[in-house]
Amino acid sequence: MKFEAKWIAWEITRRCNLKCVHCRSSSELEIQGHPDFSLEEAKRVLDDISSYANPVMVLSGGEPLLRKDVFDIATYGADKGLRMCLATNGTLVTEEICVKIKDAGIKMVSLSLDGASPEIHDDFRNQEGAFDGTINAAKLFKKHGISFLINSSFTKRNQKEIPKIYKLAKELGATAWYMFMIVPTGRGEDIMEELVSMEDYEDVLEWHYDMEKEEEDMLVRPTCAPSYYRIVLQKNKESGDDFKRRSLKFSTGGSKGCLAGQLICLIDVDGNVLPCSYFPKSAGNIREKSFQDIWENSKLFHDMRDFKSYKGRCGACEYVNVCGGCRARAYAIHGDYMAEEPFCSHVPMKLQK
Repeated sequence: MKFEAKWIAWEITRRCNLKCVHCRSSSELEIQGHPDFSLEEAKRVLDDISSYANPVMVLSGGEPLLRKDVFDIATYGADKGLRMCLATNGTLVTEEICVKIKDAGIKMVSLSLDGASPEIHDDFRNQEGAFDGTINAAKLFKKHGISFLINSSFTKRNQKEIPKIYKLAKELGATAWYMFMIVPTGRGEDIMEELVSMEDYEDVLEWHYDMEKEEEDMLVRPTCAPSYYRIVLQKNKESGDDFKRRSLKFSTGGSKGCLAGQLICLIDVDGNVLPCSYFPKSAGNIREKSFQDIWENSKLFHDMRDFKSYKGRCGACEYVNVCGGCRARAYAIHGDYMAEEPFCSHVPMKLQK
């Protein structure tokens, strides 16, 4: 199996204007120990990556719009032929920002929406007015013809909002809606008691399956929920359907669960290359090695691509090649990224008595 770098999230700053309950990044507006790298270093990184691969590059944070040179970075990447995208919480989006997004050649913007009302979203984001900012950003994107998708993260405090947020994402005209099942990392480690229960987790994924079968206008995708791909196969077998999921031009594509270190990765503000946004262990640093060297030779990435070495139920599971279990969740709960997915209820046939 060939493992190509298809999608890279790049934390261009750790600064943020919000203090979201689940976030791995910093909530400081001033630089504290993890300074932004220079524009020249950003260009060097883009040169390095584009000489080896042609991934989607998502400028993220923190809040990337806090960097005054964010559009210089985006323009440079676009001129290199990379598909540049932007991940923002939406609160800093203005008419002027929209013009700059288009001028910089940014192809897709993601917005965060974690409630269908100000009360829920602002509580999740720990900032009054965050909901209004996100809705305003979505309206401005529609006005300026900027494609955008919506990411929604869920814990016990907002899981009942899932159908409502899905409906709102459609009403706002989003190209896609990604339903994130929280992985406890960063400040997320403090919300272990808020994680959606295993039973509810399975129910939510089954709801998503039923909803996705009927959805025709918007791409919908559960994220950090690799068990969904096992559920799709099980449901298809039960019903005799051949339900095939659609793909988004700038998504990672493919019908597989955990893609961390296989098709996707994160580069943090310090230059560490991580398997995904929720995995705190580094595969190497781009200030010390080329991206190609890290992607092809990192022990961490080699481990994560070796499905036969997965442990517990994942190692015995007949769905390991389409699911794989969340490696970040296994690391957070078990302290071992090769351990079984802790939020999966499936008992593999090999282990059934």
